[in-house]
Amino acid sequence: MPTDLEIAQSATLKPIPAVAAENGILESELDLCGKYKAKVDLDILDRLRDEPNGKYILVTAMNPTPMGEGKTLTTIGLTQGLQRLGRRAMCCLREPSMGPVFGIKGGATGGGKSQILPMEDINLHFTGDIHATTVASNLLAAMIDASLWHKNPLNIDPMSVTWRRVIDVNDVALRHVITGLGGTRGGVPRETGFDMGVASEVHAILALSTSLSDLRQRLGRIEIGYTYDGEPVSAEDLKAAGAMAALLIEAIKPNLVQTLEGAGAFVHCGPFANIAHGASSVLADLIALKLADYVVTEAGFGADCGAEKFFNIKCRASGLHCDASVIVASVRALKMHGGAFECRPGRPLPEEEIAKENLDAVAKGAENLEKHIENMRLFGVPVVVAINHFPLDTPAELELVRELAGKAGADAVAVSNAWAEGGAGAAELAEAVVQAAQRPSDFKFLYPLDISIKQRIEAIATRIYGADGVDYSRAADEQIRRLAAQGMDDIPICMAKTQYSLSHDSSLLGRPRGFRVPVLDIRPSRGAGFLYALLGDISTLPALPTYPAAHNIDVDEQGRIVGLF
Repeated sequence: MPTDLEIAQSATLKPIPAVAAENGILESELDLCGKYKAKVDLDILDRLRDEPNGKYILVTAMNPTPMGEGKTLTTIGLTQGLQRLGRRAMCCLREPSMGPVFGIKGGATGGGKSQILPMEDINLHFTGDIHATTVASNLLAAMIDASLWHKNPLNIDPMSVTWRRVIDVNDVALRHVITGLGGTRGGVPRETGFDMGVASEVHAILALSTSLSDLRQRLGRIEIGYTYDGEPVSAEDLKAAGAMAALLIEAIKPNLVQTLEGAGAFVHCGPFANIAHGASSVLADLIALKLADYVVTEAGFGADCGAEKFFNIKCRASGLHCDASVIVASVRALKMHGGAFECRPGRPLPEEEIAKENLDAVAKGAENLEKHIENMRLFGVPVVVAINHFPLDTPAELELVRELAGKAGADAVAVSNAWAEGGAGAAELAEAVVQAAQRPSDFKFLYPLDISIKQRIEAIATRIYGADGVDYSRAADEQIRRLAAQGMDDIPICMAKTQYSLSHDSSLLGRPRGFRVPVLDIRPSRGAGFLYALLGDISTLPALPTYPAAHNIDVDEQGRIVGLF
């Protein structure tokens, strides 16, 4: 079987104006980025204002192995499957960060016969959106340090500055640094660090903005620290927000590409789901819903991360409600949660153990999937389970997953073979989603915004994770009191935690019980419009593994990229 990259490089792509025309986008609404990529002007929303919205489908997953369980693949395959049913369908996906591309997980363009193209471009640089948010974030950091150096006219307490620089590759050496060394000409020394570019507040703001003016206002509200008198200091106070908006004036436009079968796909913004809110841009969804009968979008990692934040944060920002959800499961992940094998980030999956039929491990691991089905029910959304088929799965294992998911309350269960067969392999799943989306949806948020910060955190920890309760560090307690006093107690919570467990602890697999969630810190993201709680030992800048994916990537004598999955 050819590799994902070989399949992508052998595909015949349509010129992007043709893809746009097939999806109802005018040529005048395109800003071309070469032959096969284009940005779509936001004025399209004015033209389509009176068009009805299509069905809005969310793809999420159970807690994954470090290699992922195929959410992006399933999102693309489902979109192609819906098109094969004669439905106008588009997908909305996140832009890949080069951290995972060069690290453990790989890219984010799907796989096999369910990919978005041009694959290499999308995984490496693409249209420069992530670069733009990185520069905008670092411009603000530079202006903070310049203000401190130039006699500190805003009276900023350097010890209170929380704004960090960002980078789009995994680099453990930059997690904690000291800036301003070199004497009086080197600035004001202070301890700080770097975050992942797609974990930055600027990137979250870009993803959640509904217009250019909304983007500009959100940037101005960014809080960078406090004065010596305890007053918050904003990007607007530093007169940085305007220049930051100027850097993002093109990045705010969604990027149009195509699937391997020629369906339209928006790929825009890439916030991490274990740290940030894990969903593609609001604007891409708003546009796609006016163009298509079905819009399939993805929320990162397990439903306890991406889907919870999609509903409680993104749906509040967009005003949109979901018509159906799809939970991606795999036999190999169920076996891992059932204790059949140990799987550590940065190490290959144990193929021998995966290949052994193990119905007991599948049944035990299904507790993880069952909890995610329950969680989707908490939001009042119909649930379809998509079993992403891998070659080593046995018929008995697949049938057992189908049976257990049905008993757990899924409205439908379908085996998807979208990797090997593209849209044809997702036909059963597409039929199930169409049926589920016709059912009445009683969408509701997990928590109201008129309860306390701690009550919102505890609602997520107890109802979504299954924790017995929450423990707060002294720093978190003090910060919560400060935020409440400043009127920051009426916005959603963005929990930063491991993606590998329902809990905060990556070693607690399956459906953990009898645990408490530690909140070490909570930070304001005023511009993004949420509070950002750090659980356990979560890091905002991942490290490269012992054997990173970068080892395999090269360029051949013909100038073609090789080794990219």
